[in-house]
Amino acid sequence: MKRKSHQHWSWIILASFVIIGYFYPIIGLLGIICMIMPPLHAFLGRGKIHCSHYCPRGSLLGKFLKNISLNNPLPNVMRRKFVKNILLLLMISLLSLSLYHSKGNIHKMAFSIYRFMTISLLVGITLGTIFKPRSWCQICPMGHLSDLVDKVVKNGIATTKKLEGTN
Repeated sequence: MKRKSHQHWSWIILASFVIIGYFYPIIGLLGIICMIMPPLHAFLGRGKIHCSHYCPRGSLLGKFLKNISLNNPLPNVMRRKFVKNILLLLMISLLSLSLYHSKGNIHKMAFSIYRFMTISLLVGITLGTIFKPRSWCQICPMGHLSDLVDKVVKNGIATTKKLEGTN
């Protein structure tokens, strides 16, 4: 079944999140949805469909940076798994520390998530301006996590089928 892409309009979700979150940081809690959906899609066997069809950040970067981007290719070193793993661990660690220091205060937790999402958007805009518009998508920690989950799911399915075939 072919899924319809929402890339042409999903940027509105992220833009609204950033603008509304500036005035009402509690909206930051909705950022959890953006963090959960990519690996959830992969876990459900849909691979990285979130990245190609739904991601509001990729939509925003692609739509608004295409005319101002220098369109340089992202350096190969940044595409290596080692770098992606470091970035994923760094982002998980920074968000975890920020949430830990919120000491369970829901408003501080919401602001931590809002700040995290906004800073990663600014990094994406910077990369997209210097390199190709969706360069962030090539190193995105959630996309990388989705890829890792997808491989585990597919390996688990292949192993299960292999075991069933030996019976």
